[in-house]
Amino acid sequence: MPIVKYPRATEPLWHEWDRKAQKCGLRHTVYAVNGDQYTGEWLDNLKHGKGTQVWKCTGAIYSGDWKFGKRDGYGSYSILDPVTKEYKKVYAGWWKNDKKCGYGVTFYPNGERYDGEWSDGLRSGWGRMYYQDGSIYEGHWLEDRPGGQGMLRLPNENRYEGGWKDGKKHGPGKFFYLDKGQLFEGTWAADIPKCGILIDFGRVKAPAPTQYPIPKV
Repeated sequence: MPIVKYPRATEPLWHEWDRKAQKCGLRHTVYAVNGDQYTGEWLDNLKHGKGTQVWKCTGAIYSGDWKFGKRDGYGSYSILDPVTKEYKKVYAGWWKNDKKCGYGVTFYPNGERYDGEWSDGLRSGWGRMYYQDGSIYEGHWLEDRPGGQGMLRLPNENRYEGGWKDGKKHGPGKFFYLDKGQLFEGTWAADIPKCGILIDFGRVKAPAPTQYPIPKV
């Protein structure tokens, strides 16, 4: 019985090229068309796992966790200083769906710093903000502004403790005028005290007490 030989089926060459082009697992640096570059882990052609991304147009760099092509997990984001040509850290903390989410620290160009919680890229939850003038706010945040209960300490050590809304003093609160030795306790609305009482508080040790003490009722 004669043996019939059938020609071996050959697949198109582009099938092999496509398999080799699929990115999965740890890869060396991959360059995008716009010049961006990524070094790290992949899954189904998406950045997934640990990796470092460098953006050509801004020189910014992110190093940390990725999930299906987006920053997700813990990572740090830095920018290139145009003067010193050195990288300055902008944010270090947690991410979700390519946005700051969870606990993290942000460093602002003017020297200010926020240390606290984030949600959907905005300061939300508990956090502490160090302002350029030396003031410090510690308390709750809502949609990138103080909202809820918090304390603002001024450079001269005077401080406000109480409610906040839309970044302004709002609701019951106390303002300690430690430089004068007085305490105002009352209700605020949009940063303006509406009603309350003013009493002497540590007036004897105050650095600049008022000329006359407030008489007791």
